[in-house]
Amino acid sequence: MTQQHLTGKPAQFDMFIDHANGEEGSGYSPSLVRRVRSHRMQEAEMLAHLAATGRYRILHRLEPRQVAGSVRPEYPLHGVIIDTETTGLDHRKDEIIEIGVIAFTFDGCGVIGDITGVYGGLQQPATTIPAEITKITGITDEMVDGQFIDIPMLRSLIEPADLVIAHNARFDRPFCEAFSPMFSSKAWACSNAEIDWPSRGFEGTKLGYLIGQAGFFHNGHRAVDDCFALLEILDRKGEADGISPFAELYNASQRSRVRIFAENSPYDFKDHLKARGYRWSDGAEGGPRSWWIEVDEPDLEDELRYLRTEIYQYPEADPQTKNLTAFDRFKA
Repeated sequence: MTQQHLTGKPAQFDMFIDHANGEEGSGYSPSLVRRVRSHRMQEAEMLAHLAATGRYRILHRLEPRQVAGSVRPEYPLHGVIIDTETTGLDHRKDEIIEIGVIAFTFDGCGVIGDITGVYGGLQQPATTIPAEITKITGITDEMVDGQFIDIPMLRSLIEPADLVIAHNARFDRPFCEAFSPMFSSKAWACSNAEIDWPSRGFEGTKLGYLIGQAGFFHNGHRAVDDCFALLEILDRKGEADGISPFAELYNASQRSRVRIFAENSPYDFKDHLKARGYRWSDGAEGGPRSWWIEVDEPDLEDELRYLRTEIYQYPEADPQTKNLTAFDRFKA
């Protein structure tokens, strides 16, 4: 509706002004306000109208799921979504300042069942929180002053878990294992690296991109809120192949993979390795100082052939390999 319809003057009607109360200085006459109020759309009608124009995109606030009063037996497996906020990027010297956990059940086909527990806790670090971390997370020194993560509560959610999921498990797992040994013996999965998001129509893999493209918004960079956001994305229905993102992730976690170390590879080929997906390890965590990559077991021989012909240019080259399962992956 435009003001022109009511007054003959060409002015756009602003849906975000409080027309019903006649916002002072809005330029709308009391008679216009009364007539708009009498024709006011209900929320659902308004959203449908905006969407139908093709000129607007509607984002809905993500509402957290509730913990189930009773757990359905047809979902016998236990999963945990975990997110951490930290004082920095190095698990060897930085610390967790917030942890969020959502525990849920699922079945062998990767169908999510019930929410069984939620926990979020702050922890005071040994040093002050860097300003850039506060800017990203909103967590201040005053918020964490005297705060400690509830270890018994955390353990009650982690110990039953058959699978621990993080959106950047290569970051979260080392921090969690440095924080407590309860995480070390668990199978981990990474919802960023182990789901083919582009094939599902997503343009990026960051959680904010996924949430926005799915039609939601949430309070990002707070641990529990990010966990709930990830849960909704993982449990999306109606995918073209009928498999939810979580089912794809669970299937990927069941496969064995192989880590290949391109040790002593020629320096001139480092850009080739990087472009192919290899990562650099400085050997600080006990492995060789080298470029490395992980591949599915069926792809092992093809990757070794690539190294021998394109990188080492030596048919008898025998790069070091290590078989990995979800219990070994994403460790430091």
